[in-house]
Amino acid sequence: MTAQVTALYRYPIKSVGSEAVEAVTLIKGQTMPWDRTWAIAHEHSKADGTAWDRCLNFLRVASSPALAAVRATLDEGREKLTLRHPDRPELTIRPDDAPQDLIDWLAPLVAEGRAQPTGIVRVPNRGMTDTKFPSVSVANMASHRAVSQKLGHDLSTLRWRSNIWLGGLAPWEEFDWENRTLHIGGAQLKVTERIERCLNVQASPETGRRDIDVLAALDTWGHQDFSMAAIVTEGGEIRVGDQMELA
Repeated sequence: MTAQVTALYRYPIKSVGSEAVEAVTLIKGQTMPWDRTWAIAHEHSKADGTAWDRCLNFLRVASSPALAAVRATLDEGREKLTLRHPDRPELTIRPDDAPQDLIDWLAPLVAEGRAQPTGIVRVPNRGMTDTKFPSVSVANMASHRAVSQKLGHDLSTLRWRSNIWLGGLAPWEEFDWENRTLHIGGAQLKVTERIERCLNVQASPETGRRDIDVLAALDTWGHQDFSMAAIVTEGGEIRVGDQMELA
């Protein structure tokens, strides 16, 4: 088997903004650096920023699909984030210093009748992933193409909001990797479980509107899963183009 990293993505704000990167240094036991570092609490949220909390406590594409069209660029050294959306002016801020500016920018993207954003949550050394444990998501390009072919539509990989994309595999091969170890670049990751999908994947990353029933396509395989959650067991740098070996 020959597989390689075809793309790397991080999502600095949970459900808000995607960013492609060429390389990243993974840290043992942690999420991808700067992935889901911030999350946007809403008026019914119980999150207080002291620990990980469930996704229901935050703004989500599942309830406000317009968020899917946000793109992000992060200046790591200054912790300065630039956000772009087809229906909003460009915004550059340090989220920790200007939370209200970020909330005001996001508010028009929240769907009518949904809870409004009220604050920013940041838990030290813990990205706000959907898993209860710090995870990195690993996706298979062949499985993505299989879903696209099923729908007869060229889907964007950004629908899945995955971190590491691998090419050179068979469709759905990744579902056989539970409890196995991936060696990528200087890092190792233990695959733990399949990721079940929700309404997030129905929204177009180009328009921010629900347009295709991706969940129905997944149902034809008898599940609504896509990609795998993994734990970093040995930190190190990984880059686009690195080979992946399965142990």
